[in-house]
Amino acid sequence: MMQRYLKKHTNPPVFVVSAIVIVGFVLWGVIAPGNVAAVASSVNTFITTNFEWLYIIAATFFLVFVIALMVSRYGNVRLGPSDSRPEYGNLAWFAMLFTAGMGIGLVYFAVSEPVAHFLEPPVGPGGTDAAASNAMNLTFFHWGLHPWAIYIVLGLSLGYFTFRRGLPLRPDAAFYPLIGDRIYGWLGHLVDILAVFGTLFGLATSLGLGGQQVGAGLETLFGIPNSGTLQVVLILAITAVAVVSVMLGIDKGIRNLSLINLWLALVLMLFVFFLASSRDLLNALAANVGFYLQNLPLTSFETYPGDSAAQEWQSSWTLFYWGWWISWSPFVGMFIARISYGRTIRQFIAGALFAPVGASMVWLTVFGNSSLNLLVSDPTNPLATASSETAMFFLLDQLPVPGVLTTLSSVLAIIVVVLFFATSSDSGSLVVDILTNGGDPHPRWQQRLFWAVLEGVVAAVLLVVGVVSGEDALSALQTASILAGLPFCIVLFAMCAGLVRGLAAERMALMIPREPSPAELMRESYRLGKGDARADNGPDEQAPGDEGTRQE
Repeated sequence: MMQRYLKKHTNPPVFVVSAIVIVGFVLWGVIAPGNVAAVASSVNTFITTNFEWLYIIAATFFLVFVIALMVSRYGNVRLGPSDSRPEYGNLAWFAMLFTAGMGIGLVYFAVSEPVAHFLEPPVGPGGTDAAASNAMNLTFFHWGLHPWAIYIVLGLSLGYFTFRRGLPLRPDAAFYPLIGDRIYGWLGHLVDILAVFGTLFGLATSLGLGGQQVGAGLETLFGIPNSGTLQVVLILAITAVAVVSVMLGIDKGIRNLSLINLWLALVLMLFVFFLASSRDLLNALAANVGFYLQNLPLTSFETYPGDSAAQEWQSSWTLFYWGWWISWSPFVGMFIARISYGRTIRQFIAGALFAPVGASMVWLTVFGNSSLNLLVSDPTNPLATASSETAMFFLLDQLPVPGVLTTLSSVLAIIVVVLFFATSSDSGSLVVDILTNGGDPHPRWQQRLFWAVLEGVVAAVLLVVGVVSGEDALSALQTASILAGLPFCIVLFAMCAGLVRGLAAERMALMIPREPSPAELMRESYRLGKGDARADNGPDEQAPGDEGTRQE
């Protein structure tokens, strides 16, 4: 019975191999966490020492690539038939891609990262006006155009080959122009398995950060020690919230939760904006954007040759981020492809590149510059010694408001983190299930439940590994991100080549063989909003919220 289920509702090689290896990793982490940490640390050192150049060049190449596509003659090609139109309105589309793409990290690092770069910059003395400007520039660099360009490469490739060419919604579909029908063999399965690992470890990093920050908030408000045990309990508890959203489907769960999350995050940002010096923050925003754009070419290719201290800084920050974004690209790319049916390539790139980057710049300026202003005025401010997970609450505690509003703002920050946690997990479980079920964009609820639970377990295990090994949990999570990102970096380069060849073939009217196939029938049923691939669920097995999402 199990064999028949797997054959009917999954892509068995991808599902079975991914599940076995990831469950095996979890058991390894439980049985010998110190050994996991030692092995991961050794591999991480090897990667950061020998492949620093690859991460730096790759991230900038992807940015140039997507901008070139946006302004090219292919910009009017739709992700779907020529008469298709967007499935979701702009606001709902933006809310889903933004909360999935940045998630917990923006709340976790918005205060702590600018402060860290200000106090200990990669080059030059800290604590100066120049250090403050450079701190915001580096923060913008890590959260700006480069991450979204990485997401867009995969999302655009999948959206094009799935909705326009009738191939499954899987990363290996982008390789069709390069290897043809071999995408259905072991090579295609390998690409999908790498995507599963990248997604799960990238999500685990984000969920681990969320657990740390929620624990810090509870310690600040109620005096509960922010221990590793508390963080693990929080991860598992908040995973339950994500499970509810997953079971409700995209329209009733993920879409609504993303919109709620977006509005609450906006309320928190406006609270800080109006209580800090709003005029100074507006001036700082203009200066930050100008400094970032002016220095973008130099910052993009900087590797600090001959400066070991700066290279160590780059390994801890830039390489961690590039590995994190690349490991997250299967998750975010597939998810934004799934919700972008009917948009043109130009609309897709412009919307997914400039809208979330603009929102991130405003968010980072409000929280980052508010913190830097406090430190410039008083170098002994508690923010100077605050940890990454507590920095946000230290800032909220120093705003000129009555104590009750400080408490309410901290509670709101905790809620925003929890919802970012949930929207990342529910979107991620949907994507992992699509990866392992053969590309069906309407996966069965039982499998979504399995992957949502496993994501939380992986995050909890990585936190335990960090605690037992004597390192902070963030170090273990950073290692996992960099490890997962390296192999998929090569995959993204190949996707660029496949997308260019596919678009060139369309221009020459050389189409993929049009013999009817289950993948093409799936695409057509999705376009009509009926979802043939879901018919096997039956009325009793269909999860709430799995109704067709197409807006007629």
